[in-house]
Amino acid sequence: VQFVESGGGLVQAGGSLRLSCAASVSTLSINDMGWYRQVPGNQRELVAIVRKNGNSEYGDSVKGRFTISRDSAKNTVYLQMNNLKPEDTAVYVCNIKGGVWNRDYWGQGTQVTVSS
Repeated sequence: VQFVESGGGLVQAGGSLRLSCAASVSTLSINDMGWYRQVPGNQRELVAIVRKNGNSEYGDSVKGRFTISRDSAKNTVYLQMNNLKPEDTAVYVCNIKGGVWNRDYWGQGTQVTVSS
């Protein structure tokens, strides 16, 4: 599985960014698609996931500010991030779960930095 992640960068607090992640999966059947984030020294944290049936889940710290969506025909997941805060600064990593065993596959990550 190969990923192309884009949309990260530097933004001021209160601003917005949109992340995208396109997965090249050959014959793999994708179930969940999502985003996690990681700060050095901390555990990887769930940001949002969207399931194959369209249901989504969000981490508590981003509810009401972030919106996840997917284009299953393109194997692409998007993360619209609004009202960004300095504490949102992290490496955002794309994740998909797929195949018979619902295995995890991870992108390389994209840096999001929010200045105060």
